[in-house]
Amino acid sequence: MTSIADIEIQADGTGTDELFEAVPSLTCEMERVIASSGHGLWLSGPSQSDVEDALEEATAIGTYTQISSDEDRWLYDIEFEPDTIDPFELVLEEGGTVLSASASNGTWLFSVRVVDRECVSSLYDRLDDADVTPTIVRLFDLASETNSQCGLTPRQYETLVAAIDHGYFEIPREVSMQELSEELDISHQALSERLRRAYRALVTSELNVTEEETAAPPMPTN
Repeated sequence: MTSIADIEIQADGTGTDELFEAVPSLTCEMERVIASSGHGLWLSGPSQSDVEDALEEATAIGTYTQISSDEDRWLYDIEFEPDTIDPFELVLEEGGTVLSASASNGTWLFSVRVVDRECVSSLYDRLDDADVTPTIVRLFDLASETNSQCGLTPRQYETLVAAIDHGYFEIPREVSMQELSEELDISHQALSERLRRAYRALVTSELNVTEEETAAPPMPTN
C-alpha cells in the first residue's frame, strides 16, 4: 500500500550544510522538474552575490549553474561531490519519490511517496545511519478508502497525482493540459472534465458541504 511520509532532516552532514552555515537566512526549495543530472534548487533569503559566494566556497558542491530567476530567488542546478551525503539520492535508492522538499534554518522537510511503510522504515534507517537526524513528521497510507472519503474515483485520484508529479499545479505550469492529456492517453476534453469533477469532490469534502448547498441559486427574473 502506497504511503506518504513527511520527514525532517538536519542539513548538518549533507551537501547543503555549508550553505546554511555561510548564509543562515538561506531558504531552499526543490524544483519539481529539471533536465539535468543534478538537483534543481530555488535559493533565496540573502543577496544573490552572498548565495554564489557560499556556493563557491562549499566543498561538498561540485558544480552549480544558474538556470532561472524569479523576483528575489534564483534557480540553480547543483551537483554534489560523489562522497557527499545526498538525501535526494537516498530516497531514490530506496524506491521513493520526492514529492517536495524545502529547507530553512538548517532543516529540510521532505515529502516522500514510497511503496509501503516498510520502505519508510528502510529509508529512515539509511538516513539515520548517514547521521542526518531524520524525524518522521507525518505518515499515512493512500488507501482506496481515503479516495472514497474525499469523494474521488480511482481515475480522478490517479489523474490528480499525475498532475502533481508532472508539475501541472506549479506556478508557472511545467506541463500543459494538452501534454498531460497525452501522458494519460485521454483527450483534452476528458482531462478537463475529470479535473473539474475532482476539484469539486475535494472542495465539497474539505468544506463539508452538501449537494444542496453547492447547487447554484436560481437566476433572478425580471
